[in-house]
Amino acid sequence: MKKFFTIIFSTLFLFNLTAQTNQNIGIGNLTYFERAYPDLTFTRQFNIQQGEWIITVKVPDTPGDKEGPGKTYEFYWANGSFLPAEEFANKENYWSLLYNYPKELADPANYSDEQRERIKNFSSKESRKNGAGTPMFLFDAIYDSSTRRSLEQHIVRISFLGNKTNVHERMKEPLKKVEEKIMNLAKTDSEVQAFLNNLKSNDGYFWRIIEGTKRKSFHSLGIALDILPKSQGGKQIFWSWAADKYPDTWMLVPLKNRWMPPESVIKIFEDEGFIWGGKWVIYDNMHFEYHPELIQYNFYK
Repeated sequence: MKKFFTIIFSTLFLFNLTAQTNQNIGIGNLTYFERAYPDLTFTRQFNIQQGEWIITVKVPDTPGDKEGPGKTYEFYWANGSFLPAEEFANKENYWSLLYNYPKELADPANYSDEQRERIKNFSSKESRKNGAGTPMFLFDAIYDSSTRRSLEQHIVRISFLGNKTNVHERMKEPLKKVEEKIMNLAKTDSEVQAFLNNLKSNDGYFWRIIEGTKRKSFHSLGIALDILPKSQGGKQIFWSWAADKYPDTWMLVPLKNRWMPPESVIKIFEDEGFIWGGKWVIYDNMHFEYHPELIQYNFYK
């Protein structure tokens, strides 16, 4: 039952609060997507009538085969949101796909009263229902996930850190590299070995719409992974479960009282293009998600 609720809730609030900030994400930032997805072809053309860049994206039929056949999609840049023509007029309803993912884990002890209130408001049902959200259009193109039927042609079953899980075929190589690095490190690092010994399951693909919204979870694309331990040692792992116990102070749970993978394991995931949900103020410490564009944008400017 705990695993079921993990999948249901794990991507309700994926973003750092700075995702709400109306940043100016200029067209020069397209380079981070080009680096993140080298087998895709991005071309740009300025639409004078709309005063906006149009980005044409070719996605190969076979991942990694840039020169092979593929499908082509057109998007408005729209501050880094990648919106189809029919959604351009609604661009205020969408976040940029490039937002602040911090290099260092923030200490909740340093939150001001104002920040604490913003976090509470951001996590509310009203905010989830009526606030801006993630534009999924580029990801639907990359992962062929506009429908469940099309997406599931790309879902594969793999073994990862001793457990079977289902993921998108584009995750096979990144996760293989993550696993190799973690297993090698465990040979000399007792903390990493203890982490591996305590693993219960890795929950990947699960098709669903995020509760209270019309948006798909990233688990629905097969690019998110919840790593569940056998024992949390009495520590908190997910903001919503903590909120059941501490409705007004869940965001202030000290880092020492939160279960999390070893720092070295988190870094390995990040090095291979994954972000960790424990760095979001609305924390999800079991959750990793493949977003190499965010790693490029935040770590390699």
